[in-house]
Amino acid sequence: MTSPVLQTVALACERDLRLLFENLDLRLASGEMVQISGPNGSGKTSLLRLLSGLMQPTAGQVLLNGQPLHEQRTELARNLLWIGHAAGIKDLLTPEENLSWLCALHQPASVEAIWQALAAVGLRGFEDVPCHTLSAGQQRRVALARLYLDSPPLWILDEPFTALDKQGVAQLEEHLAAHCERGGMVVLTTHHTLSRMPAGYRDIDLGKWAV
Repeated sequence: MTSPVLQTVALACERDLRLLFENLDLRLASGEMVQISGPNGSGKTSLLRLLSGLMQPTAGQVLLNGQPLHEQRTELARNLLWIGHAAGIKDLLTPEENLSWLCALHQPASVEAIWQALAAVGLRGFEDVPCHTLSAGQQRRVALARLYLDSPPLWILDEPFTALDKQGVAQLEEHLAAHCERGGMVVLTTHHTLSRMPAGYRDIDLGKWAV
């Protein structure tokens, strides 16, 4: 069995004095995609935040390459790309400026690479306009352009298909599957039914770990 890059051991999460799930064991190895499903309030976003090191578990632990996640902040930044449910971009900045700022936190990107990434998500000609003038779908595409830059192998994505049109959904599905087929990894939540899945795809229903 391939050694997992990301792993949880007896993970539990409590929010607002309510235990959402417990004893959750998850393994993610190179080439795999895990979709986190479950009813509203089951803790899908909370689990992604735990896997990204943005929250601490109530019990259990998250391991990155076999070591506790909280002890590997530098490694985490090199290995993981997080895109939350909100686009996470600044309205007054342009798409180019937003991506330049976001990439500078971990892996700086050239202007040429940023423009190529924006073209890949259908934003050619919008590189230097303020993001507040863009539609919700275009703002989502700005955030997703990070997936077309020199990015870490592990992508954790919370509802990445939000506000995308049919063409954008199909393109993102293909890109996520291709990333896994190249040895990358994806953990995502989505209400969208995927039509393109890599061989290493599986679904984890948090309802089974509900308390």
